[in-house]
Amino acid sequence: MSTAFRMQGTYTALVTPFRGDPAQSIDWAALDALIDFQLEGGVHGVVPCGTTGEAPTLSEGEQVEIISRVVERARGRLTVVAGTGTNSTRGTIERSRQAERAGADAIMVVTPYYSKPSQEGLLRHFLSVAESVSCPVVLYNIPGRTGVDVVPDTLEKLCQRAENVVCVKESTGNVLRAQALVRSFGDRLSILSGDDALTLPMAAVGGRGVVSVTSNLLPREVVRATALALEGSLAEARRSHFSLLPVHEALFLEPNPSPIKAALAMEGRMGDGVRSPLAVASAATRASVDCALKEYRRGQP
Repeated sequence: MSTAFRMQGTYTALVTPFRGDPAQSIDWAALDALIDFQLEGGVHGVVPCGTTGEAPTLSEGEQVEIISRVVERARGRLTVVAGTGTNSTRGTIERSRQAERAGADAIMVVTPYYSKPSQEGLLRHFLSVAESVSCPVVLYNIPGRTGVDVVPDTLEKLCQRAENVVCVKESTGNVLRAQALVRSFGDRLSILSGDDALTLPMAAVGGRGVVSVTSNLLPREVVRATALALEGSLAEARRSHFSLLPVHEALFLEPNPSPIKAALAMEGRMGDGVRSPLAVASAATRASVDCALKEYRRGQP
């Protein structure tokens, strides 16, 4: 692993487009177009097969094929951080090795869901995965979805033993937690916001960017807002952040990624289908998303 690897800026948590057939097969043309759109928008990287990519509903074969396709399409122009986490250490190791073989620049490993391991179990899980690959590892902490939280003490023990753990996608929704991590780890770890609505506050305390849902739809705009936040241009960053905030909020009126897929469908970029047990966004949510986008665009110069 290169010790020079650093994550900073805007990384799009890619949706997985599905066709309208009964099997909901992957819409490869829509995925290719989405990656091209991210390139045009200037994002720093993409994250396939995460929460927004509906990873729990993807087969192992689909996941490998998606990661390979994204790597091929990005052709070194974007950093590819492949989601590989499952609630099985053995399964996560296998998917992580496959992603590395497919050419991913880094892997993102979510805290194991459903099993609710202890802090010692979490430490052993992440350490086993980090030791199984040579590429950089991003730890994804989202207790609201997984039911378990990686506390800073556990993270410190992990970093002491696994040099290739280089970043945390911080999705606790707690800026105080992000602040504590930045204070404790300094340049040892990049702390990225896992919530679009918290990118600016987290940047103010030392966060280095965002893994964004909104940038699937508005890549250039999210890149600009994130850059302003990281530059410390506070007044302009605040204006940009607040103008996007209603869009961020509308895209989380229902469980992600149903609203962002509805928004992308409204723009003609793909179908709005999600795999069960998720449901497509309701009419009320679609109306709210549509209204937020129209208001945002009306307010742009």
